[in-house]
Amino acid sequence: MSIGLGIFLFAVGAILTFAVNVSVEWVNLDLIGYILMGAGLVVFIVGLALMTRKRHSVVTNRTAVDPTTGTRVETAERNDSL
Repeated sequence: MSIGLGIFLFAVGAILTFAVNVSVEWVNLDLIGYILMGAGLVVFIVGLALMTRKRHSVVTNRTAVDPTTGTRVETAERNDSL
């Protein structure tokens, strides 16, 4: 989602900066376009960083024999961390 939002912000900023030739007294559309392009680039890079982050998981399997009953006991532990 954040990659698409970054591309959208960049595209809107580029349109405001390069394609719109309207002068408004109370706002500078070129500056707003550059700000939106910068924000879109930051959001895009953060989205890529979050997407490529690897998941770390640890699985531990233990097998033992219960000395009182003589039965086999198996335990499995899983630890998923992001």
